[in-house]
Amino acid sequence: MALLELQNFSCGYGEMIAVRDLSCTIEAGEILALLGPNGAGKTSTILAIMGHVQIKAGTLSVNGRDAARLPALKRAELGLALVPEGRRLFSDLTVAENLTVGGYSRSRANERHNLERVFDLFPRLAERRGQLAASLSGGEQQMLAIGRALMSAPKLLLVDELSLGLMPKMVDLCLEALERLNKEGLAILLVEQNTKRALDVADHVCVLASGRSVFTGPAETARRDVDLLHSYTSAVA
Repeated sequence: MALLELQNFSCGYGEMIAVRDLSCTIEAGEILALLGPNGAGKTSTILAIMGHVQIKAGTLSVNGRDAARLPALKRAELGLALVPEGRRLFSDLTVAENLTVGGYSRSRANERHNLERVFDLFPRLAERRGQLAASLSGGEQQMLAIGRALMSAPKLLLVDELSLGLMPKMVDLCLEALERLNKEGLAILLVEQNTKRALDVADHVCVLASGRSVFTGPAETARRDVDLLHSYTSAVA
């Protein structure tokens, strides 16, 4: 049974359809890269999976359960967690307070364990636990956004534009953290503007163009199909 499955999935805003007839699956312990140019529908797909954009048609199932009509909180309780584009931290809260907020849907008894897990993954956050989120560098803020999502102990982490605005060294550190989490069994849906880096870590790929899937398959196949990547993605290098 797939951890996440979309079948003939369409979503959008009001009368506008942003993504149409998308079908893909994510197995436990797998990284799926969702690629495509700006405006292709990648963020809309992630937000619809999380319950923040309306699903217009098709199905969304999590561990075999129909989740299309569940509110966002219930989807989080099923094991979904979002690292949003632009981080969207609580800038006037400390690192530790941001992390505590991330675990609101889980028992307080698990908070210490989850906090230690985040600090083990990102020692910089442990060093800065008392600092305001607004005082962190861009890379540290991205670490905090990932850590906040991990506080809910998710089964599937949805990461939107990991490298946006970050220096290459920080991108490397964040991707290494995602790879470590994946090796520990966490499934990841990764939207990433740097196609090459995404393909380096992904098991499977789904490429969107103008709201439709134009390729779904193994990452190795996509790495070999240079014409596909040049035609349908905006950040091949």
